[in-house]
Amino acid sequence: MSARILVPLVVIGILGIGAIVVPVLYNYDPLHADLLVRLKPPGTAMPDGSIAIFGTDKVGSDLFAEMMAGTRVSLIVGASTLLIAGIVGGILGLLAGYFGGWLDTALMRIADIQLAFPSILLAILLVSVLGQGILNVIIVLSISNWVIFARVIRSQVLGLKSLEYVEAARTLGASHFHIIFRTLLPGCIAPMLVIASVEFGYVVLAEAALSFLGVGAPFGTPSLGSTISTGTQYLASAWWISTIPGLLLLVLVLATGVLGDALRDRFDPRLRSA
Repeated sequence: MSARILVPLVVIGILGIGAIVVPVLYNYDPLHADLLVRLKPPGTAMPDGSIAIFGTDKVGSDLFAEMMAGTRVSLIVGASTLLIAGIVGGILGLLAGYFGGWLDTALMRIADIQLAFPSILLAILLVSVLGQGILNVIIVLSISNWVIFARVIRSQVLGLKSLEYVEAARTLGASHFHIIFRTLLPGCIAPMLVIASVEFGYVVLAEAALSFLGVGAPFGTPSLGSTISTGTQYLASAWWISTIPGLLLLVLVLATGVLGDALRDRFDPRLRSA
């Protein structure tokens, strides 16, 4: 395995393990407040003998534990969104590419209409209608991201369905279901993995943006976006509240972007041979 794949995988793995383990070890309560230790800088010794590695926020919560809990929310939203969008978009792309005709035209026109709207504005509109909540954020971001899966898988199917092994399956009397899901689908797995790895960073950023604007994670649910938003009020006196979660978000998005780029190069024969 090349370093371009291994390094981002290690980074994402460390963040994922930290997001699961740290809030449990700290017994973190997102609603906990201790105004006696509010706005303490990184490395401050706490009354209970622990060290606030990244300082505390405006209500005295440990920023490190809050960030890890927020990272867990971001990872859950990202993985769930891409799973739903990948399944829905992948199936629609398979059907559109295989059958063509009016079904292909209708699905691609719907996709074109959706792409005409900026995705973040569409997400804000849908969340405003559905209301705040992690589940609603996942639904909204899934609606916003199925298009990319559908269009890429459609183009992949258009290239595959004329190949000899697909024609052979059709000649032998294989059903449409068998050809689509047993013959064509395996050839679409690699591009779907690449899309998912690239889009993961965009989904995490979108979730953070919605929470930053106050329409994402509800009150009491930790989120990197809401933590960064809170810290903007204290940039002059407590820079760490926004800066450190922002850097964590940057590292997570860069890692997924590098991983997606490396997977694209690995699965594309033309790029791999070059």
